[in-house]
Amino acid sequence: MQILKVENISKTYGTKKSAKEYIALRRISFEVKEGEFIGVMGASGSGKTTLLNILGSIDKPTTGRYIMDGKEIATLNKNQLAEHRIKNIGFIFQDYNLLETMTLKENIILPLALKGYEANVMEDKLFQIAQDLGITEVLGKYPYEVSGGEQQRAAACRALITNPKMILADEPTGNLDSKSGKDLLDLLTFINKEYKATILLVTHDVFAASYCQKIMFIRDGEIYSELYAGDSKKKFFDAIIEVMSVLGGEGK
Repeated sequence: MQILKVENISKTYGTKKSAKEYIALRRISFEVKEGEFIGVMGASGSGKTTLLNILGSIDKPTTGRYIMDGKEIATLNKNQLAEHRIKNIGFIFQDYNLLETMTLKENIILPLALKGYEANVMEDKLFQIAQDLGITEVLGKYPYEVSGGEQQRAAACRALITNPKMILADEPTGNLDSKSGKDLLDLLTFINKEYKATILLVTHDVFAASYCQKIMFIRDGEIYSELYAGDSKKKFFDAIIEVMSVLGGEGK
């Protein structure tokens, strides 16, 4: 089932009159189906972060349409956008974005509290997801008291707890060591399979991208090519490296 449709999205910053016009995206079109795990790759400045911001309704396209949940997102007002983000989008950031003055538990249930859920409902949802993601023992601790991997798991719990239609992950392994990074990728794979979560992962990391089912490569604001995973993870990994070498990416 299709959950997202992007039609000819372009994004321009500045104006021709100011001589500072910058075109970040050029006529991008694609669809996302429920349960897909898609990677978005490209060199720095290619437009992938701009695309992620538009999909997360943080920014609006200059032209084109972005349709999700039967609504054209760019036409929503401020209150409707806030409701859309809470209901439909889960975010996982490179820097975790956990509030240091709140425990992991409080950080995770914050989206539910903002929606006015009753305490017992929040507790039930929290218990199940924290158990699945393996952080029940540290829920009472503050972010600065736990490891980077545990913070990232808490961020993943927070992204999942509202049962969003789509999770947007922005360089989620960027601040993690290799073991914690692999653990997070295994976790995202678990979330994708067990929770049937639809995930869009923006990354420079070829190893991280190799966990995806499909990669969209962006070059100069346009979709350059797409690559699908096959039976061999090594062949997929090698194919990603080959494309990124052409694009001038920084895959690790």
